[in-house]
Amino acid sequence: MPAPFLIDAGGDVGTSPLDLDAIATTTEASGYDGLIVAETKHDPFVGLTLAARATSRVELMSGIAVAFARNPMTTAVAANDIQLVSDGRFVLGLGSQVKAHIERRFSMPWSQPATRMAEYVEAVRAIWQAWETGERLRFQGEFYTHTLMSPFFDPGPNPHGNPPIWIAAVGEGMAETAGRVADGVIGHSFTTVRYLDEVTIPAIRRGRDAAGRPEGSVGLSVPAFVAVGTTQAELDVAVEATRRQIAFYGSTPAYRAVLELHGWGAAADALHAGSTRGQWDEMAALVTDDMLAEFAVVGSPADVARGVLERFTGRVTRLSFYAAYPVANTVWDEILAELRA
Repeated sequence: MPAPFLIDAGGDVGTSPLDLDAIATTTEASGYDGLIVAETKHDPFVGLTLAARATSRVELMSGIAVAFARNPMTTAVAANDIQLVSDGRFVLGLGSQVKAHIERRFSMPWSQPATRMAEYVEAVRAIWQAWETGERLRFQGEFYTHTLMSPFFDPGPNPHGNPPIWIAAVGEGMAETAGRVADGVIGHSFTTVRYLDEVTIPAIRRGRDAAGRPEGSVGLSVPAFVAVGTTQAELDVAVEATRRQIAFYGSTPAYRAVLELHGWGAAADALHAGSTRGQWDEMAALVTDDMLAEFAVVGSPADVARGVLERFTGRVTRLSFYAAYPVANTVWDEILAELRA
């Protein structure tokens, strides 16, 4: 029996490209619908290319590639190539990152992230359209201008069509933008059912409706926090690691709105203050049991499967699991089997 949403393997965000072909093969054999590769320590496009060569069925998503660290042309070229190598199984997932990383890590410009992201997506699509039709490239926006495409650099139409574009969104503005211009929205692990219902999903619908797009035209993917264990000792480790990760995200001012919705503004202040002092161990203790229960599904593999179905059925179209600690593949397989039973 199929699950009520597609199930993607997220993997370890720090996975080396050298390991991704083997991981992709295992992911496909285990019955997942897709594989998501993040951009943290490595370029996701390199790993996804290797994964494409190692598989034949699963969809392959960048979850996410940092859009503002690149220009639309370089992204359009890389995405077109992976779509070609994967025989049309690529999903281009883009995210804005935050101002400090764009300006100080990548030395790239930052401004009006939601507006800039909308234009970025339009620019990528304009480039693909020029390759597909042979028409002159004429994209002139507020942030990006692409008006030169000589035949020597034109790969021509992709035989598999252009990949869908999904946008990562936490805040209301980016979610609305994604609903207007993207094929799907990649939610953040640092979310709750209440935040999805009261903020994210309504914003997506507003953007979708403003653009005159039909219902069901914009997907939603969530990497769900899970704390899973087959013994009490394993579960204790999982819970502690999950508390630490929730505390890490909660210390980021950009994610404060999620905590404030639940009346946890004081916790957001304390977590941010702790991060500025480097008190990472102490910060985990600020994540109460109530906060843990809102952000994460906790328990045995069967408990996690039931909890995920209760929380996300009817809300998401794709789901992956976020575990900030090692989990045996047999445990993931058991959860996957429970979801499809």
